[in-house]
Amino acid sequence: MKHAPLLALLAGLSLAAGVHASAADHVHATHAWIRVLPGALPAGAYVTLENDGDQPVALTGASSRAYAQVMLHHSSTDGGVSRMTMVDSLPIPAHGEARLAPAGYHLMLMQPAATVKPGSTVRLLLKFSDGSTLSTDFIARPANALDDGSGHADHPSS
Repeated sequence: MKHAPLLALLAGLSLAAGVHASAADHVHATHAWIRVLPGALPAGAYVTLENDGDQPVALTGASSRAYAQVMLHHSSTDGGVSRMTMVDSLPIPAHGEARLAPAGYHLMLMQPAATVKPGSTVRLLLKFSDGSTLSTDFIARPANALDDGSGHADHPSS
């Protein structure tokens, strides 16, 4: 029983190590919406991600049962030419935010499992670099929508 105090100390340390909060515990999603296009055309998903943690985190992707594929993209214009590039991650600074908005970062939703109509809710599972996830409901808006419909106008981030 000489080792009992050492075993108790090791057990306590292992429990304390499990208390570490994940990236998803510090990120809050607001103004989540999807611009639905006609037919099976890809849709764009937009959201404001606020990180109240002391460490930066990174959004690395998303998935949804409503779409076969979800990709993280960035739109930009250079010399009058518009480009859309797939990106691996989007940093969210400590005590800061990142916006996915039209003409900036967005989630490209490909191949809907069924028709998504304006007014419906689509759940996306946002994925972070530490492996944690955040389930978020997105409101579907029509093709001509510029924001989430709440009066909150998202402005593109560069």
